[in-house]
Amino acid sequence: MKKVLFGIDQFCATVGQNKDLRIGLVTNDVAQNAFGIKTRMALINAGFQLVKLFSPEHGLSATNADGAWVPNQTDELTNLPVISLYGDKLSPTGEDLQNVDAVVFDIPDVGCRFYTYLWTMTHIMEACAAHDKKFILLDRPNPLNGDLLKAEGPLLNDACASFLGRWNIPIKHSCTMGELANYFASNYISNLDLQVLKVLHWNRNDFPNQANWEFIPTSPAIKDAETALLYPGLGLLEGINVNEGRGTEIDFKVFGAPWINAATLKENLDSLNLPGVEFAVTQYIPNWGMYEGELCFGLTVGVTNQQLIKPVFLGVEILKQLITNYPVECKERLYKTNANPNGNGHLDKLLGLENSFNQIKNNIPIPTKISKEQWLDKITPYLMY
Repeated sequence: MKKVLFGIDQFCATVGQNKDLRIGLVTNDVAQNAFGIKTRMALINAGFQLVKLFSPEHGLSATNADGAWVPNQTDELTNLPVISLYGDKLSPTGEDLQNVDAVVFDIPDVGCRFYTYLWTMTHIMEACAAHDKKFILLDRPNPLNGDLLKAEGPLLNDACASFLGRWNIPIKHSCTMGELANYFASNYISNLDLQVLKVLHWNRNDFPNQANWEFIPTSPAIKDAETALLYPGLGLLEGINVNEGRGTEIDFKVFGAPWINAATLKENLDSLNLPGVEFAVTQYIPNWGMYEGELCFGLTVGVTNQQLIKPVFLGVEILKQLITNYPVECKERLYKTNANPNGNGHLDKLLGLENSFNQIKNNIPIPTKISKEQWLDKITPYLMY
């Protein structure tokens, strides 16, 4: 099996025609070339002219807490200034781009609409278009794989647009960042000088354990590829007053609350025969986050078949069980972040649907299944693999 080569590996081979470009690099420590060298050092070693760095949510180290304000800093590795795009602003200013000829973007993603690295990319694309700067996207595999038949909605209602989802794509979109950059440039952003450097030797139907590349934790809570696979579903629990595993070592693989009857919940979920997963009764005390220091009763979720799992459908079915069976205890959660300081409407922003809590409470179907016309036909012209 040939080694998967990322966009950064491809871009380094272009140094001859790009060595005079003054580059602003959007990156974090997770972004590495196929040989484990951090992208910023790989570019410097190849002879590119880096002048500044930009960092997304979780900061340059990719270890800052979820939703936490990220300050500007100086990178200890390169001594370059780092401008935070999850601090006082989400987009670079004209002044930030003044001494830059091109912005290069290289950040590993997890293939989920409400994971914010994707939307940082769109803000930078808009800024590059507005200030006549070239935008170069260094592509990477989607760790959830790229099978478009496994994409899951809901699609985004424009009324729910936020930094968790700016534009109308499914929650589990089954695309690479490069493919989405092509789609956004064509449908949402005018006059962008865009270049996408492809991944080599990647089959879009492969999961990380089937391909010759290593999944590196993309943020503090996404510790492994299985967590990334569960995240589009278990991440929805951030919208209600249930602990989603934060404060444990298995974020998004466990959920619970002091008021849950775990045995009954397991029985109810088992009866649904949800594909590709299994549940086990557990109890735990989160070290921080929702119900910090309190005994929670709940379930662990294990992936039994990565080919069959439908993570968003799974998450919605868990929401249904909790909201309908605990009408007094289960409530919407205020989820305060730097991008949403009041925390309002978090479940609507995650699902992309208005009044979603009451829709579930009233047994109104949540459209996780999307038609070929809704997504596959739209995205196909922009696919690269």
